[in-house]
Amino acid sequence: MNKNNIKGSLILLLASLLWGLAFVVQRDASSKIKPFAFNGLRSLLGAAVIMLFLLVKKKVDKKPIFTLTREYLKNAIKGGVICGTALLISVNLQQYGIAVYENGVAAEARSGFLTALYVILVPIASVILKKRVPVLVWIAVAIATVGIYFLCLTGGFTSIYLGDVLMFSCALTFTVHIMAIDAFCEKVGGPQLSVFQFTFCGIISIILSFVFEGGFSPSTVYNALPQILYMGVFSSGAAYTLQIVGQKYAEPAIASISMSFESVFAALGAVVIVGTVPKPREILGCVLVFVAIITAQIPEFLKKDN
Repeated sequence: MNKNNIKGSLILLLASLLWGLAFVVQRDASSKIKPFAFNGLRSLLGAAVIMLFLLVKKKVDKKPIFTLTREYLKNAIKGGVICGTALLISVNLQQYGIAVYENGVAAEARSGFLTALYVILVPIASVILKKRVPVLVWIAVAIATVGIYFLCLTGGFTSIYLGDVLMFSCALTFTVHIMAIDAFCEKVGGPQLSVFQFTFCGIISIILSFVFEGGFSPSTVYNALPQILYMGVFSSGAAYTLQIVGQKYAEPAIASISMSFESVFAALGAVVIVGTVPKPREILGCVLVFVAIITAQIPEFLKKDN
């Protein structure tokens, strides 16, 4: 591995650490603030942090942040709404899902590994676009299926939690989100698109909070302020910026594997910070899902070597 790949991998591992610990923070926040309110506030804060990054970048590069042409603005608004809608559904499914796990369940580990299945689902979704899916990806699907069995189904269908269903649904919607990002990122710019999507997600989440949750009070925000700040500043703003920087150095296959460690950090974070230790069968399930995630990335390495 060359020096750039090592540098990029370390940066991306830091981003993955911030994302992984976010599952612990989200679980803690679930007892303090409702999902729509939480995601609305943290998304708007995340948009502000990324906008600050763009303003600093503008001073360094001496280039405008946005291209004020009709075509650019059309793509930016369209991309912001489509990507923002997919993000809106994904993060709220995730937050509600992690909130409904019963006490004593390794919610953070289960959430982290089930959400990370989007790494496998994205290439499978390519079938819809009539793209060839490598054999190794199908092998990864088989491994992941066995992993999910040990993680969620060892006790039969009665051992499935509502949170498991919501987290798998979250992985599906994150798959749509990633494909939407891929469609608009080049036209709008990665950080710029993120500002639009986070802003849209934040505004709509806050509206939904007042419609379905009765809104939120200043005291509620104050009680959940550390969690909102972590998710907005570190998980959304800082981690996304680290991802942009890291991917400049690391090759795509190495970058994707580095970022897949998010699920591992979610499980380890729960053990170290909360003291929630998964059961042996859940650990086996986590290991198999992680092996599946890594296996799904191998075709990228093979493609790189050809």
